[in-house]
Amino acid sequence: MPAPTIHHTAARLADLLTGGGGGLSDPGRHDLLFEETVDLHPLVRGACPPDVWAVDGGQALVADARCLQVVVTRASRVRWRDGLCVVEDEGELRPALLGCGEEHSAIALLSLPVRPESSVDVNLLRDWGEWEAVRRCLADTEPGGMVLVDGDLQPDWRIPPSYLAACLDESTARAVLLAGVTKHSSLARGGAPLLGQIEREAELAFGSRAMWWVKVATTRAEPAVQILAARLDPDARFSFRIDLPASADPATALGAITAIADDAAFPGYPYPLSVADRLAACPAWVRDEVWVQLEEGFDRAGVPLDVRERAFTDRHRLMERA
Repeated sequence: MPAPTIHHTAARLADLLTGGGGGLSDPGRHDLLFEETVDLHPLVRGACPPDVWAVDGGQALVADARCLQVVVTRASRVRWRDGLCVVEDEGELRPALLGCGEEHSAIALLSLPVRPESSVDVNLLRDWGEWEAVRRCLADTEPGGMVLVDGDLQPDWRIPPSYLAACLDESTARAVLLAGVTKHSSLARGGAPLLGQIEREAELAFGSRAMWWVKVATTRAEPAVQILAARLDPDARFSFRIDLPASADPATALGAITAIADDAAFPGYPYPLSVADRLAACPAWVRDEVWVQLEEGFDRAGVPLDVRERAFTDRHRLMERA
């Protein structure tokens, strides 16, 4: 059989994108119980919650010796009250040394609730920082408020389900809604992106400026979480995946989220999460500042410059510059 060409690849991709049928799936998740039918519902904007916290995490690779890496993570928190952003906490940068067994010290240093033999990587470190921030937000939120998380309501697979269960129990006890919002979902139908298909179907059913929601799946494992898709503003270009506790009423919860998803720059995405995303980012200047601090530590420890260069110089980048 001849190797595939760009023409054949484009044709196959076109079939998937325009097919519009097939079963529901998520390549990244195998613990979802999908709905038999995708039923669209109109969505009505609700009252703005009295107190909203938003959490997002960021990460950066600062130094890479391949066998050893220095990474930083942070979790940012934003508080939104009475139409104003009253707290912007970018979160402390947490450095970690990964590779050759060094990462296991992070389990003790960061009180990671994982097995001692668990693998530790930057994704786990960032995720754990986010969920620690979620617990703090739940404790600080007024009853009737909301805590929004960037991404799904599913901590890293190495974190035991009991942690999410504790978060959901606390949110219920305090009458606080806990919700996850995923910007770019891997949900699929017939092998093609699901949300794009639903957006077209909703436009045909309700019109171009309608808000709507649909239930897609529920997690099989406890604590149960319901997976939804929703368009949260009449001017929104895209819909988003929204994760809610199984006990939450979708129309009520999503209606409350719409009240803070009307930002002019990016309508349809909760504005507090937009601010948290900006704060959590670790751009080049952050990496540069951390590297300067590392170099100061090398100077104090007497590490020769040529040792640093041999360890951390990116040979690929040097070759690309040639």
